[in-house]
Amino acid sequence: MRVLVLQFLKGSWHYGELDSAEALSGSAGFTYVMKQMGRGFVKVGGAEADPEDLRMVEAAWDEAAAAILSGDWDLIVLDEINYAIGYKMLDPERVADVLRRRPEMLHVILTGRNAHPVLVEMADTVTEMREVKHAYQKGILAQRGIEF
Repeated sequence: MRVLVLQFLKGSWHYGELDSAEALSGSAGFTYVMKQMGRGFVKVGGAEADPEDLRMVEAAWDEAAAAILSGDWDLIVLDEINYAIGYKMLDPERVADVLRRRPEMLHVILTGRNAHPVLVEMADTVTEMREVKHAYQKGILAQRGIEF
């Protein structure tokens, strides 16, 4: 498969997903491209979005829309796009419009909590994950191979 992952909010630091992308790309005819399109954490909770973050989300969406409509990919993951929509950095109707026009066999995955109802309604599958218990609660720090 030809897989593209566009990370809407993740910044330029190094984390385990990048190692996985590098290991998978080019193996047995498999194309795997991962692009970090954001700066990292964005202000939320009533704070006004930083204009630079808004610009970067807009650029990420422009690239995502072009990729979705291109026919060049089998699977596109729009990582953390639901957060960008929830933070009012991206209009869900714009996303829905492009998704309605995607090539029939293209699979698109939108990640992040609290997917917008418009996107939930048009989706084939919606999964909600929630933490029940986490090692952080006992003071165990992030572990190589697990969290990064």
